[in-house]
Amino acid sequence: MPLITVTYATSRETPSLKADIAASVSELTAKILHKDPKVTAIIVKAANAADWFAGGKSLAEQKLASYWLDIHVSEGTNTKDEKAAYLAAMFTRMGELLGPLHEETYLHVDEVKGDAYGFGGLTQERRYIAGKLEVPPQRAAA
Repeated sequence: MPLITVTYATSRETPSLKADIAASVSELTAKILHKDPKVTAIIVKAANAADWFAGGKSLAEQKLASYWLDIHVSEGTNTKDEKAAYLAAMFTRMGELLGPLHEETYLHVDEVKGDAYGFGGLTQERRYIAGKLEVPPQRAAA
């Protein structure tokens, strides 16, 4: 149930680029971080390469692309090796989609405590406990 935001800048625009990015992010998130695509939300936003500066020059000047990917997951659900593999695989895949990437391209796995994160009005902690007890999870009274 991760929430993923991808902001990218490239001069390589295609009509399906945002959908291709979302599909690739969903695929790698499922394959490497073991997150269910049915409850994965992805926001894809474009930035102008002339407005994105890295190393003191715009990406447009450098003829390079970049992205910032921020993913929120429940704390402790992925190992260091999984997160490292995710970062490496995403860099490779995004380079294929966006073109040559600037070294200053970022991915952040934000691990959030289960009692402070959730979807559908339920925290991940409540879902976890309900699963252990084999009962339907309950929303807290407002």
